[in-house]
Parts: sequence; structure tokens; C-alpha cells
Amino acid sequence: MSDSMSNAPNPAQLRHRALSRWENEGGTAQSELPALTNAELVQLRVRVIALENLVISLLSQSSDRQLNLVREMAAYISPRPGFTPHHLTIRAAAEMIHLVERAGHFRDMPPL
Repeated sequence: MSDSMSNAPNPAQLRHRALSRWENEGGTAQSELPALTNAELVQLRVRVIALENLVISLLSQSSDRQLNLVREMAAYISPRPGFTPHHLTIRAAAEMIHLVERAGHFRDMPPL
């Protein structure tokens, strides 16, 4: 095995690194963000709706292990002792669970 492969982080480390970014998502001051135009807000809303539906369709075909991983990730970003709870990350965790639940409605449907 090459040295580059032995130094590569394992999947658990990669997941921890990605999820740890959630800790600071709610910490950006609003004054640092440029105001969005109405057209940008509408486009953003359209994209979010499309992405939600895409995620639901993918989750509907996911294994139980993958669905449990989503639930674990949501639990990980939910408030934990010693961390400051941010309302946006709390809502994001709840939305992740909601997406899994919505996908469940399509898991047992026969193909069209």
C-alpha cells in the first residue's frame, strides 16, 4: 500500500470533518451577507424545491442503512452538550428527518 493511501482519512473521519462544519453554519453575521434581490430569492426557492424532490426520490430507493445514516447525521447536528444551539442547524436537522419520512411514502410504491 502506498503512503498516500495509508495517510488518507477513513470514512468516519471524513464524515466527522464534513459534519463538524455544521457547528458554525449559524454563526455568520447577517451584515456580512449581501442582500439578495427578489429574482435571486425566487430562483433560490425553485432550486431548493427541486433539490428537496431529488433528495426524496433518492432516499426512497436508499437502503435502511443509508436512511439510518441520515438519521444519525441529523442527530449529530442537533444540539449537544457543550455546543451553542443555532436555530438554523436545529431546523436543518429536523428537515433531514422530514425528508427521510417523506421518502418513506414512495418506498413501497410500484413503478409506473
